[in-house]
Amino acid sequence: MNNTFRYSTRQLQAIVDQAGIYMCACPAQLAVQLLELRKLHDYQLACMGDMPDMVDSHRAIAEAAAQAHALLEDAFDRVLELEGWDKASLEMPEGLRKKRDALL
Repeated sequence: MNNTFRYSTRQLQAIVDQAGIYMCACPAQLAVQLLELRKLHDYQLACMGDMPDMVDSHRAIAEAAAQAHALLEDAFDRVLELEGWDKASLEMPEGLRKKRDALL
């Protein structure tokens, strides 16, 4: 699954760090869920090696996590676009930064 990520862990964490303070932090919420799905997927892969008698169950969960990740990554990409995030730097748009900074 990790070869298909559009956003690295570092990039997702940057979104969480910027948007997490803002009251409507949808990009941050999506980023957190993407990170959690990666953990779930990796955990299932480890379980497949540790418990070979249950490999089918763990494979099913890993596949579902990968599918969910792909769907949420599409939504994440769209939300960044809709909110005007800079895709190269993943910097929060100025309007949202002003709202965030006013809350601080």
